[in-house]
Amino acid sequence: MVTNNDNNNDITKVILLGTGTPKALPDRYGPSTVILVNNTPYVFDFGSGVVRRMREANIDLESLTTVFLTHLHTDHTIGYADLIFTTWVLRRKTQLNVYGPLGLADMTENILSAYKEDIRARIEGLEPANNTGYNVKAFEVEPGLVYQDSNIQVEAFPVKHGLLKAYGYRIQTPDKIIVISGDTAPSEELINHYSGCDILIHEVYSAESFLGLPQVWQKYHKEMHTSTYELGEIASKVKPKLLVLHHQLFWGRSEEELVEEIKTKYDGDIVSGKDLDTF
Repeated sequence: MVTNNDNNNDITKVILLGTGTPKALPDRYGPSTVILVNNTPYVFDFGSGVVRRMREANIDLESLTTVFLTHLHTDHTIGYADLIFTTWVLRRKTQLNVYGPLGLADMTENILSAYKEDIRARIEGLEPANNTGYNVKAFEVEPGLVYQDSNIQVEAFPVKHGLLKAYGYRIQTPDKIIVISGDTAPSEELINHYSGCDILIHEVYSAESFLGLPQVWQKYHKEMHTSTYELGEIASKVKPKLLVLHHQLFWGRSEEELVEEIKTKYDGDIVSGKDLDTF
């Protein structure tokens, strides 16, 4: 489904592979976004169903080499093994380079260790598996420029998400500036990182439904995530060309109601993202 910029001449395309949360809604897979630049894929986060969504989006899995992670919560990482091994089984030959926060190296090492018998059987057994595609190199990054090639420049910036070290990413391509918030509570520091972007992909929860939550969950979400009203205020300052809602917590509200809550603070273009939406 294409919701914006349906132009075959675009150098850059953004596809929401998954827009879900830990709620495990059947029509929303785990959080993941792919940015295609000159048909080269760059994946940000790898929630559940990431590889199957990539196949649905007609992504060339063999060309996947570069992946980024916002933080280590399970809903953003549960598809890591899938991303490594399913793409290898489907003939990806190149080493996977993964960039993310502290803890990524340990996670990577332990996933490879957990699947060592599978790796051995595929390489030494009858299956004609290549002996390179399962290799992964993890880069634990600090804020600032973390990756650059002829297609893309990626900057990490710290966000507020509880005890975990967490990042958002500002991505510059030849024709777009895209910001992926990751999971974050609002802060003044975000304004500089978001400013001047073409597409802002941002997590959000319903401020109205929040009022009906138990106090313990109100405290959690207030400290960890961004409400519709808060996001509206942020967007009114940075004025993205397009605001895309992602990782939405509806709590009984509709997509239209979620957008309307934001529009009480912001009058720009807003899309409530769904899996496989393309921009």
